[in-house]
Amino acid sequence: MARLATTADVFNAISEPRRRQILELLAPRERSVNDVAQLLGLAQPQASKHLKVLKEVGLVTVREVGKQHFYVLNGGALKPVHDWTARFEAFWRESFDRLDELLVDMQQKEKDA
Repeated sequence: MARLATTADVFNAISEPRRRQILELLAPRERSVNDVAQLLGLAQPQASKHLKVLKEVGLVTVREVGKQHFYVLNGGALKPVHDWTARFEAFWRESFDRLDELLVDMQQKEKDA
């Protein structure tokens, strides 16, 4: 099966760890390409390439001031990821509930011993 382009959708775009790191950097505030590159230890062209992918799927928007480009997170574009992961919330909640019960049971056995 052919691999989808990284710009095909949000899921493909965030499959790359560096792009997820960029989103984390942009979550609190807008940053320039140079800021992103410096903070992640990337060359500016590498950072620009990742930001281009994120822009093409709508995860970031860009504001140009002269020659500088400033990027900001478009959190709404992460909704498909949120919706998909939310399907597993019940599974994790039940798993943690069972773990809590096990721990309480183990603590009780220690007290009884």
